[in-house]
Amino acid sequence: MARQLQLLRASARPRPAIPGQGILDASVTTMRVRPPDLDLYLHVNNGVYLQMMDVARSNYIADLGGFPLLRERGWYPVVAAQTVTYRRSLTLGQRFGITTRVVGWDDRVVYLEQVFDRGTERIARGLVAGRFLTRGSGARVPAPEVIGLLDPVSPSPQLPDDVARWARAVDVAHRV
Repeated sequence: MARQLQLLRASARPRPAIPGQGILDASVTTMRVRPPDLDLYLHVNNGVYLQMMDVARSNYIADLGGFPLLRERGWYPVVAAQTVTYRRSLTLGQRFGITTRVVGWDDRVVYLEQVFDRGTERIARGLVAGRFLTRGSGARVPAPEVIGLLDPVSPSPQLPDDVARWARAVDVAHRV
C-alpha cells in the first residue's frame, strides 16, 4: 500500500521537469527499503519491485515534463509486458537507485530498461514494454506519436538484441 501511495503522489504531483531532458536520457529514482516492502524472508517482495518500477517510470515521465502534455491529450501509460531478473536482495533500510531509460520503440510499444542498484552493485534489471491508451475510449496511441510529443527530435535507436528477442518472445513487438 505504501508504494501505491508513492505512485499516486509521483503521478498526481510530479517532481519538476529537468530542463533539456530527452527521451533517451536516464532518469534516477532513489528509494529506501521500508518494512511494508518486505516478505517473510525479510527481503523486498518480488511484487514490490514492480510497484517501485511504476514509481520510477512516473518520475521518468515527470523528468521529461510529460504529465501536462499527456493529460492534455487524455493519454495514459500502461504496461503491456515486463520481466525482472534478480541478482541480489534488498533488505530493510537499504538505499538504492532505479535508473529508468527508454531503449527504443516501434509502432506499438515503448521499451524501457529499469536497473536497480546499490552503489556499484546491480540488484535487479527490469524490461518493460509500455503502451499508451486514450482515456474514455481506451484506444491505443501509436508509440511514435507519444515519443513525438515528449521529444520530437529523437529518432528511435536500434533495439538491443536481448530486448528485441524478449519483445518477440512475449509477443509485444510490432508485427510487420
